[in-house]
Amino acid sequence: MAKKALPIAPAKGKLGVLTVGMGAVTTTMIAGVEAVRKKLALPVGSLTQMGTIRLGKRTDKRVPKIKDFVPLADLKDIVFGGWDLFTDNTYVAAKKAGVLGKEHTEKLRGFLKDIEPMPAAFEQKWVKNLHPNNVKSGSTKMDLAEQVMADIEKFKKHSRADRLVMIWAASTEVYTEPQPVHDTIETFERGLKNNSPDISPSMIYAYAALKLGVPFANGAPHMTVDMPALANYAIKKKVPVCGKDFKSGQTFMKTLLAPGIKAELLGVTGWYSTNILGNRDGEVLDDPDNFRSKEVTKASVLEYIFQPDVYPELYKNYYHKVRINYYPPRGDNKESWDNIDIFGWLGYPMQIKVNGLYRDSILAAPMALDLVLFMDLAQRTPALAKMGIQEWLSFYFKSPMCHASLYPEHDVFIQLMKLKNTLRHLRGEELITHLGLEYYD
Repeated sequence: MAKKALPIAPAKGKLGVLTVGMGAVTTTMIAGVEAVRKKLALPVGSLTQMGTIRLGKRTDKRVPKIKDFVPLADLKDIVFGGWDLFTDNTYVAAKKAGVLGKEHTEKLRGFLKDIEPMPAAFEQKWVKNLHPNNVKSGSTKMDLAEQVMADIEKFKKHSRADRLVMIWAASTEVYTEPQPVHDTIETFERGLKNNSPDISPSMIYAYAALKLGVPFANGAPHMTVDMPALANYAIKKKVPVCGKDFKSGQTFMKTLLAPGIKAELLGVTGWYSTNILGNRDGEVLDDPDNFRSKEVTKASVLEYIFQPDVYPELYKNYYHKVRINYYPPRGDNKESWDNIDIFGWLGYPMQIKVNGLYRDSILAAPMALDLVLFMDLAQRTPALAKMGIQEWLSFYFKSPMCHASLYPEHDVFIQLMKLKNTLRHLRGEELITHLGLEYYD
């Protein structure tokens, strides 16, 4: 039964999108938004711009576009800013990334050249293979956090933005697990003041954002807002957070295939995944410590989908291997291979082979756009903002954040249903279960 719609503040004025990292993903998103605004291209891959949502009974035939159903910020009202390790403006950065052709970069040159990165908070130990020329200096990590906060306030004033969202679209940091400094906001702030070696740059940005009430989304696989200190701080401050690691190419295919294999009750003895990538992300992941962060998020999806404790005969002892190899000639064009060893009736073996040739940032850019628009919506919706963690955005991540008492949902079809049902709930529409018995009474 339909309920009363929940309060949502209108999307008045400008939305400022602050990106940490202005490399391939960010420049592709920014250029893409401007291309769509100028009607030079379609926003293919963006759920917020092209997606629809079914409402009511199947016989009602109400299927509006999502952007017409919930009050999202209009693309014309978005302004961009951010930080990067290098001084290149977004035009130069886009050309170096090599994702977009001249038909887009040259037509958008004037717009892109005006967006220049602010110096970034950086510590070499967290990203060993990059050597930047545009970084902040400070006596403590708290000093760096305060500089980031000053940047945020300066950007908001100069851009005349009414609201802000921050998204991490920078390099993968070295793998780490929660330490005592990450337990509470008090221990974390002491760690900032004492230059704790366990506080990474991404955590500095997230803290600065939350302190100023700015929603934060983590598009990379390292630990950031999913530590107790910042996750609980987000709840206390009623600021949306989500993450982690954009689920764009190979892992997205895993979350499509694995639910189907389980639905057919086919067994799995092994799943080998490897890919080659030549962009800055590939260069960073060439270091084993940084790759470990990515390996954990890419590997975790099968464990939760297959549920080996529930189906021990089918999935208890399957072998799962994930590999990424840095191969500069490919640039941003990733090629992936999956070999899946399965078995069926009476244990007879079979195989599935998947070869994907993806454009990494072409897939990730519309996801980044969707996330900033949905996070802005969440901040304007008290019922969502008070939750802190926006689990309904799991659709976009390899390792979705969720409440500490829960396990993450990785089945992409369930994730999409959760997202759309959340939007239906916000607008007081009936949730869709696909039961359908009423049509046959």
